[in-house]
Amino acid sequence: MTTVLAIETSCDETAVAIVNNRQVLSSIIASQIPVHQQYGGVVPEVASRAHLETINDAIAQAMDQAQLDWDKIDAIAATCAPGLVGALLVGLTAAKTLAILHNKPFLGVHHLEGHIYATYLSEPTLDPPFLSLLVSGGHTSLIYVKECGNYETLGETRDDAAGEAFDKVARLLKLGYPGGPVIDKLAQTGDPQAFALPEGKVSLAGGGYHRYDGSFSGLKTAVLRLVQQLEKDGDSLPIEDIAASFQATVAKALTKRAIACALDYGLDTIAVGGGVAANSGLRQHLQTAVSANNLRVLFPPLKFCTDNAAMIACAAADHLSRGHTSSLTLGVESRLNLSQVMKLYS
Repeated sequence: MTTVLAIETSCDETAVAIVNNRQVLSSIIASQIPVHQQYGGVVPEVASRAHLETINDAIAQAMDQAQLDWDKIDAIAATCAPGLVGALLVGLTAAKTLAILHNKPFLGVHHLEGHIYATYLSEPTLDPPFLSLLVSGGHTSLIYVKECGNYETLGETRDDAAGEAFDKVARLLKLGYPGGPVIDKLAQTGDPQAFALPEGKVSLAGGGYHRYDGSFSGLKTAVLRLVQQLEKDGDSLPIEDIAASFQATVAKALTKRAIACALDYGLDTIAVGGGVAANSGLRQHLQTAVSANNLRVLFPPLKFCTDNAAMIACAAADHLSRGHTSSLTLGVESRLNLSQVMKLYS
């Protein structure tokens, strides 16, 4: 049995969790959304400062919630890539300090690998191979999960990530930040077929379209043009219908590519991770599609869709069980391909 305390500070949540293998003993998440809402998005310097102010209390709360002493912790982990450099440094430095102070092994974890492991928290018997549909504010990818630390990206967005598209459309509609939850809520009372919007196909050099890659910048521009035309005509904006049509288009595009990828590679399970995994439209589209194709789809609990430390601890525990640890000289990286995960361990 492996018990890991992990810290996640890659963006705008200060999170600390303790996980025993795939069982969550504690999970603390201090969100910075109220801090960044006034700016319409995450300000890196503000995020780093907020992490510094919050990290010690979050660690203490996680230990108290788990009701464990430090001698029961087997290792300390932290997200080290990708993410905002200043924010990552806060969590990484705290984790290294704890590892030295309590004489524990240290593990640096890839943020995207954490999102893959979020599904394990509710499906502890899940084992590779399976397809991961990772949809967040910074990433939209179809990943072939072969085993711990062994991943192949089969498809991805060529521009905006799905979560980024939600935020930009919300800003366009003056709905505030973050955009995903408010668009999802408005879409519940809108007509998803009110407006025909482009799914963002990627052309192939020899003709046809890429089966797994997609694009959301054209969809975002289409919504902009729609809003401009409606305003020019003097019409009041049907916000709910626009939100529903946009959300349905994103969900349809993601579902179509995920199903095609799973079938082509003979994978019967699609595990969804990242903040957009909480979107009700995507969940409905995927659940309908997998049933029609004799596949299954798994979603993390809503609290583990967005950034959290439990998923980081879960990934670290699996690596530790395989003898993987990181050097205390490990640094942070704003960008690191998921295929390079094993460079983090010795």
